[in-house]
Amino acid sequence: MRHRESPEWVGGARGIRCGLRYLLCLLVCLAVLRTADGQDIFSYHGDPIPADIERMYIKGLNYLVKTQAANGTWSASKGSEPGVVGVAVLAMLAHGDDPNFGPYSQAITRGLTHILNSADGTSGYIGTTMYNHGFATLALAEAYGSVNDPRLGPALKKAVALILAAQSRNSRGAWRYSPTSTDADTTVSGAQIVALFAARNAGLAVPDRALKRGLDFVRSCQGGDGGVGYTSAGNASAPCTAIGSLVFALAKQRTATESKAAFRHLQQIDLRRGSHLYYYLYYAAQAFFHVDMDAWQIWNKKNARALAETQQADGHWDGSQGPVFSTSMALLSMAVNYRFLPIYER
Repeated sequence: MRHRESPEWVGGARGIRCGLRYLLCLLVCLAVLRTADGQDIFSYHGDPIPADIERMYIKGLNYLVKTQAANGTWSASKGSEPGVVGVAVLAMLAHGDDPNFGPYSQAITRGLTHILNSADGTSGYIGTTMYNHGFATLALAEAYGSVNDPRLGPALKKAVALILAAQSRNSRGAWRYSPTSTDADTTVSGAQIVALFAARNAGLAVPDRALKRGLDFVRSCQGGDGGVGYTSAGNASAPCTAIGSLVFALAKQRTATESKAAFRHLQQIDLRRGSHLYYYLYYAAQAFFHVDMDAWQIWNKKNARALAETQQADGHWDGSQGPVFSTSMALLSMAVNYRFLPIYER
């Protein structure tokens, strides 16, 4: 029986010469692939995560993990609502650690389990308000495909179906507090629209018509100055305008007249304290990032400085909606620096 010889000995000297030619070719290719300014292809050319943001982010995540209960909730104000748990899970996922084996994997699993346990087995409705449902659905969509949990797919499918069914019953083609509401507002609708975009990114079928109707409602709430109101045009608010700017960008309508007007109005808003500050920061960060990277760079630095001044010693941020929501939203306003969540892809 003939034995196969190992490749490194085949051909003797001829094999050695071939190996030397291969090595020389490799060196030439590496030299060619060097950039014009002399930087090596193995050098990191992306934007490094600012050290102050990384410190704040880790500190905030540690607060969330340390204060989370075994059932995936928090004892602090609103910390048991599935939407609040959802944004906390998103903040953990957004850092980019392995969600199945990384340092936050157990906290992520506990949070997702609470969301799944909060869903109605028949309708898929998560929690008791569409606010909760929208953010919880977004968490399921962003976790789906990265977290190894077979429960996520069926739950996400039901959650999306409920959003679409609620819209079909709504006279304005949008959403409000209940799945049976016939009126609408931009804050609840914004949560559903973003969740639908995330679900589509995850591979679920989301009709174009549903997204168009949602965007049409946002347009109906936009005033002549570009600002977006709560239920109609006029009396624009910072969070609503940020929502409008973001959903137009997610729909790839950055160059549309209403999108440009919303972003111009958004740029005129200064960072400030307020009852809806963290809600605004969450949407504004994404809007700036998706629309104009140069403007986002400036906004991002201002946001980081402001958050550094208000983060508490244990890592949390205070706000009217409780420390879990405020901390999670503050972290998510910085999470675009990591660019890990699929919804943050430009």
